[in-house]
Amino acid sequence: MPNIARILQDSRIIAIVGMSDKPERASHEVAAYLLQHGYRVLPVNPALAGKEVLGQRAYATLTQAAAAVAPARIDIVDCFRKSEDILPIAEEAIAVKAGCLWLQLDIVNEAAVQLARAAGLDVVMDHCTKIEHRKLAVTA
Repeated sequence: MPNIARILQDSRIIAIVGMSDKPERASHEVAAYLLQHGYRVLPVNPALAGKEVLGQRAYATLTQAAAAVAPARIDIVDCFRKSEDILPIAEEAIAVKAGCLWLQLDIVNEAAVQLARAAGLDVVMDHCTKIEHRKLAVTA
């Protein structure tokens, strides 16, 4: 199990794959929370590419988001997609040299996890970045 506290404390740039512009969606709520706590959020959703969500420019792909922050890197690829859609996201996270593949609550894909770990990424599965960050804030 990766050290979730270390990952969240060491990270600054989080790409949210499957980001929604609808405030009632979990991805939107989590992104707003992360922005309030000093993270740079990169919305990734082809339907929103070029638009702004929560004041942040949205990108069609993880590769485009990574290019936008270069030479910095994406620390966490936070996935709000169906479990069966995760493998290509893991492959793209590896390709852009992200630090961590993070699968949100109820998202489980063992093949993607194994691939990302084999490539040296930290992996968190079936956890929420907002919930985990709140735990840190309480214990810090």
